Amino acid sequence: MTTDETTPGRNWAKNHTYRAAVLHRPTSVAELQEVVAAAPRIRALGSRHCFNDIADSDALVSLEALPDVVEVDDAAGTVRVSGGTRYGTLAGRLHPLGWAVHNLASLPHISVAGAVATATHGSGDRSGNLASAVRGLELVRSDGELVTLTADDADLAGAVVHLGALGVVTAVTLEIEPTYDVAQEVRTGLPWEAALEHLDEITASADSVSLFTDWRGDAVGQVWRKMRVPAGTGDEAAGGAAQAVGTGGRAGVGTAADVRHFGALAAEAEMHPLAGVDPRSTTAQRGVPGPWHERLPHFRMEFTPSHGDELQSEYLVPREHAPAALRAVRAMGDRVAPLLLVSEVRTIAADDLWLSTAYGRESVGIHFTWKSLEPEVVALLPALEDALAPFAARPHWGKVFADRDRALAGLYPRMGDFRALVERMDPRGAFRNDYLERHVLT
Repeated sequence: MTTDETTPGRNWAKNHTYRAAVLHRPTSVAELQEVVAAAPRIRALGSRHCFNDIADSDALVSLEALPDVVEVDDAAGTVRVSGGTRYGTLAGRLHPLGWAVHNLASLPHISVAGAVATATHGSGDRSGNLASAVRGLELVRSDGELVTLTADDADLAGAVVHLGALGVVTAVTLEIEPTYDVAQEVRTGLPWEAALEHLDEITASADSVSLFTDWRGDAVGQVWRKMRVPAGTGDEAAGGAAQAVGTGGRAGVGTAADVRHFGALAAEAEMHPLAGVDPRSTTAQRGVPGPWHERLPHFRMEFTPSHGDELQSEYLVPREHAPAALRAVRAMGDRVAPLLLVSEVRTIAADDLWLSTAYGRESVGIHFTWKSLEPEVVALLPALEDALAPFAARPHWGKVFADRDRALAGLYPRMGDFRALVERMDPRGAFRNDYLERHVLT
């Protein structure tokens, strides 16, 4: 095991400098157990893709040096994967074996344990977030004991989205399914009024639909549509898939949006969500089918889509309130747009995970990728959240939101149960930190 007696540096976005004085890198679970049991306060550090201090503490521990584990159980339809594994790496191991996960986030670079712990998600009316695929957790508690929770444990629903408050996750068991192909297209020029009036039809027109906008003008900037294609071989299958995506046709949907797209036109070339940016880092578009892990993310694993010169915020609202919430943001467009790189609107299916941002409700995520103008963004967020407050907007746990005195318990019916679970799993408070004290545990 190695231990750095220097600070761990900064997060990916460079807007947070970790205050921890030490960073442990255990090479085995046994070493990890020793480190955790001996530390007064400690937290796990993942891919550093959180935009706040959720992962910070007096000491941090990285899982990167732990053994790489990807164990498929064909009979059970599950995979056991080490917590520090990135989704892009997992996909590269699963696909050749004929398996896939149900959903992926925009970036395949994030770690499994970190994404699950913060309820990070992909997109799709019928697709739950990444945490909804969890069927088991293995974590080291503050007393150093390695605990395994399975689907038969009543605590699992409370422990999956745990915000790092229960322990250090060493392995996650995920539900998997047979591998599949996806075709992706981009459309432009969707009028905002059509998007607001027909949002349900538009998001139902493919397995995953994202609207990219800067909130200016009368039209949404881009509509990204990702659709599973029927199994087939050769050019005939590829041509059929391209036709299906080009017309929006998909078995079981059949909405008006499938045919008319409400005025949106198919892009004639590959596109990046940011206007004028080279699209070579994005996944293939124009209806060309490819493996699930090469289409579901917006960006390719082999590229870093940016160098961290951005901030991110996201708010999830109940689906029935989405048009009104979007109108509220549009009304602030003149204040939002100057600080913005791009916004994404996407859907997430409901789940039963206590602290999931989609707990108990079909949801629409309103995502903001901000310029690296932290003082200006922080100054704007209270007004933005006031505009979204009537719609019970839940901020993404790992992104920037109005931080001061922001208690979130009222947005989560099972918060009291989660606090009781924390008391049982971490009675000495080793995993408590400033973030949890501000937003979760008090």
